[in-house]
Amino acid sequence: MNKNDKEFLVQKIRTQYTEKENTKLDELTALDRKVKKTANIFGYTFGSISALIMGSGMSLVMTEIGSVLGIENGMMSGIIIGVVGMLMAIINYPSYKKILYKRRKKYSKQIIELSDEIMKA
Repeated sequence: MNKNDKEFLVQKIRTQYTEKENTKLDELTALDRKVKKTANIFGYTFGSISALIMGSGMSLVMTEIGSVLGIENGMMSGIIIGVVGMLMAIINYPSYKKILYKRRKKYSKQIIELSDEIMKA
């Protein structure tokens, strides 16, 4: 290992143990993450639940699991459950966009002010 590699490695380890200054840019990125976090959590959670519901309906239609569970008419139940899951999946993206829009509207003033400060500096 040559001298430059050693210095780079030492500097890399050293930066892990030094305190970082909280800069305006860090504040801006944290605020941006805060805006998007709620919408992302909703989108992923609601989308996953929608997919599970739709998959359950498909399972009832395509397999004999309905008769094992004691559902008399598995085909009709499966179609209804599958359509409900599909409708949930369809409204997921517009709901995500609406939540994101509201969060952006709520924090836009702070983000604009902070970004103006950064741009002027």
